[in-house]
Amino acid sequence: MNSQKAWMLCCFFNFLIACVFGLLMRFMYLFSLDFLNYSFLLHAHSHIAMLGWVYLIVYVLVVHFFIPKEKSQKPIYNRLFWLTEFSVIGMMIAFPIQGYALFSIIFSTMHILLSYVFCRLVWKDCTKDKSPSQRFLLVSILFMILSTFGVWCLGPAVSTLGKQSAFYQIAIQFFLHFQFNGWFILAILALFFKQFQNKIDEVKFKKFYFLIIVSTLLTVTFPMRWFIENDILSYINILGVLIQLGAFIYFYKMLKSQMNYFKSTLDKIAKMVYSLALCSLFLKVGIQLLTIFPNLAEVSHQIRNFVIGFIHLTTLGIITGFLFGILLQNKMLSANSEILKAGMKSGMKCFILGYISTEVLLFLQGWFFYFGEGTIPGYFQSILIFSVLLVLGLLLIMSSIINSASRMPVK
Repeated sequence: MNSQKAWMLCCFFNFLIACVFGLLMRFMYLFSLDFLNYSFLLHAHSHIAMLGWVYLIVYVLVVHFFIPKEKSQKPIYNRLFWLTEFSVIGMMIAFPIQGYALFSIIFSTMHILLSYVFCRLVWKDCTKDKSPSQRFLLVSILFMILSTFGVWCLGPAVSTLGKQSAFYQIAIQFFLHFQFNGWFILAILALFFKQFQNKIDEVKFKKFYFLIIVSTLLTVTFPMRWFIENDILSYINILGVLIQLGAFIYFYKMLKSQMNYFKSTLDKIAKMVYSLALCSLFLKVGIQLLTIFPNLAEVSHQIRNFVIGFIHLTTLGIITGFLFGILLQNKMLSANSEILKAGMKSGMKCFILGYISTEVLLFLQGWFFYFGEGTIPGYFQSILIFSVLLVLGLLLIMSSIINSASRMPVK
């Protein structure tokens, strides 16, 4: 097994563990598990999903697509990957046992410091061109570094004002906003643009590029508004989401002329996964537009189902959807027998069904709460069953990767 395939398998293992933690949390709504702490498990689930799955699979794909072969095979990339995975394993063990405490903080901090090393390496080694994909990659790295400023504020926030303070809560939201909307989504788009081999309208791209950066910076005011009573923050967020709408209108126009050619390079399952990712992306833009209305902006963070649904829309629908599409398109999830190919397709379909079903239930339950209708009959049982599909889908995908002797394509 070559190193990049081992890396990829490791990423899917992390994703599986994150999904199992999520499944256990849904199990705990129905059955008592006294040996597990729900909030500790929640910390483990979110950290492993973000830092063990999304961060590391982006690491793998950035090295594969953006770092020239002679540089990507330097030992530093392999060592850095496994050191980062060591920090993830540390969090995987520490968070369920102790929550936010000494060892989980040590491993989380280690991950951040290693991410700085990765940023430095990519900045130094990636191909020096001014293609759309290259520019998106570099700005995503800057957003990643910016996001960590929020983490470094947590210590001073706790020591001076405590965990309940607005300062502490805003520092967390600052980190999450720029991780998801800055680093992750822009890095995913960089990888996506790479698939078009830079055949993108330069004028439309420049407008999209400028508008998406501005909107990402402005919309950080939305979660800040939860903790600071200030109408100016609301107005800035409204401006941000309107600019974001403009950005994605240019995104659509930019790719429209390329789509027929692009679709012709994809098989049926890759088309389905990319369609899911693009639909989730435009749904996210639409949901953020709704925060223009004050009453909807208020309930968007007060009703937990909406919060979880939106986070999963971003992580499972947009980010994971694009990642799966890129992996399938480039035969990086290829299988060398009809049985394994069937297993891979079944795994993808199972995962997609689990994602769509849980999202529908989460948002539907959120609207039930909004209209004062209470809990949907059988809600907890249903969402647990559909969550099993996510885990089952990943197991099928992983079994195909493990049993496949095919190699990743050479750049």
